[in-house]
Amino acid sequence: MKAPPQARDDASLVAESLRVPELFAQLYDRYFTDIHRYLAGRLGRETADDLAAETFLIAFRRRADFDVSRGAAVRPWLYGIATNLVSQHRRTEQRRLRALGRMKAEDSVAGHEDEVTARVAAAELRPDLVRAMKALSPGDRDVIFLSVLGGLSYDEVAQALDIPRGTVGSRLNRARTSLRTALGGRLDATTEKD
Repeated sequence: MKAPPQARDDASLVAESLRVPELFAQLYDRYFTDIHRYLAGRLGRETADDLAAETFLIAFRRRADFDVSRGAAVRPWLYGIATNLVSQHRRTEQRRLRALGRMKAEDSVAGHEDEVTARVAAAELRPDLVRAMKALSPGDRDVIFLSVLGGLSYDEVAQALDIPRGTVGSRLNRARTSLRTALGGRLDATTEKD
């Protein structure tokens, strides 16, 4: 007897969706809100609408490549896809801005991620947070955002970015140290999760 749809685990849904594509919709229903919230925190609500949908489209197209035998979880896999889309979006945005700059347009436009960071820093900490976040490498920033905005554990961040768990710890430690230094020792406890 088949298990009811809500009782199926994520990995089983991915595997079964190869035969019955409609089953993938259950993963969409389970994780769309979380993925959208993460993307909105990084890039803004409008961009998140498009990229959240694209995250699931890519996952659907690549579902045959999802390796259940590695013990990989679907949630971090989706966050990894979303993080890659954030990077692609930002690279595209930077190329567009450089092209506009060559046409004597504005030299730079702050992205949503910078705006969110600036608001938090101005309201709660100090403007030094903005500079500290911008100074982080993209890899360190991704780990911080996946941990804080996505609420992912070290293992989930490692899966999402396809890096070793130790690298996650190193990046978080390096980022925390940089942020603490910039903020005079004050750091929000939400980045202290593992």
